[in-house]
Amino acid sequence: MELLPLQLLWACLELVEAKSVLRDHIPVIRRFTGGGTVIVDNGTIFVTLICNKDAVPNVQPFPRPIMSWSGLLYDKVFARIADFNLRENDYAFGDRKFGGNAQSITKNRWIHHTSFLWDYEVKNMSYLKLPAKVPKYRLTRGHTDFICRMKEHMPRSEFIERTIKAVGDEFSVSPVSLESINIDSASEYVHTTKLLTEHEIREASVLQT
Repeated sequence: MELLPLQLLWACLELVEAKSVLRDHIPVIRRFTGGGTVIVDNGTIFVTLICNKDAVPNVQPFPRPIMSWSGLLYDKVFARIADFNLRENDYAFGDRKFGGNAQSITKNRWIHHTSFLWDYEVKNMSYLKLPAKVPKYRLTRGHTDFICRMKEHMPRSEFIERTIKAVGDEFSVSPVSLESINIDSASEYVHTTKLLTEHEIREASVLQT
């Protein structure tokens, strides 16, 4: 079994309370797009945009231009909903974050991945450590004072409908069922998203003591 190098393992788990994760048997996944640590459950909505570098006119394939473009896209989704704004690298209502972003950029293509907090369990936030580096607008707020629930601002179905419409304004959109996707065709790609083993998490737990 191939294990992560110690330095990379530490980077993956430096924002996770490893002992609590082990105690409660919480899976930890290192996603290839990187980004911050996210609690994922039934209250999380993922939206991923995979684009060829020339697919979006006048947007250079670099983090900030892509982020700015995505903010304009979601301006349409959240029009007249609370006080939506792009705060540094986050989507927020006012000064409360509800969407975190990660990106992966290659020579000819880029991915912009968002984890939206439709809902969350307060107790699950205890699995996360407070990052050493935080957005300026966060100040010294803890997790529950910094984030908010999307469901308090709009129905889930409305969010999905508005997102599809906003994306449809930029691209030609056709619905595809999961069953119709040929999984075997993806086998040629190198998979760098990784489920951490219990051994790796225990090793990180020792480092945290």
